[in-house]
Amino acid sequence: MTFPTQGQSITFRKTLSVAEQGFFTGISGNLGGLYVDRTKAKAQGLADMAVFELAAGALFTTALARLAGPEWRISEISFRFLRPMVLAETLAATATVTEVGESLAFTLTGTAGDETVIEGAARMARVCADV
Repeated sequence: MTFPTQGQSITFRKTLSVAEQGFFTGISGNLGGLYVDRTKAKAQGLADMAVFELAAGALFTTALARLAGPEWRISEISFRFLRPMVLAETLAATATVTEVGESLAFTLTGTAGDETVIEGAARMARVCADV
């Protein structure tokens, strides 16, 4: 088993699309106007429909999995969304290792262009003691 090293980071980038928004609507059942109705979103001052926050946050799971590997699972995760993201924005989801031991700790930073739009933290635990 290999461990990530403190300070190591990985960034996963993805442009969030209408199709993915539709999939998440189906999974979550969330029909909030900001997320599914362009007219309502624009009336609230957004350029397009807002991206589901948890769909954006899910991009961090890719970075975490790539850093930690298959022996680890997410045991804690938290996000702070600094502003709404809208469809067609590209999110760069960066996970950085801050602690290595019996568990792994990470800071999470999401940027759209040069702007930080998401901040967070995560902790990963071993899947089982035998791994």
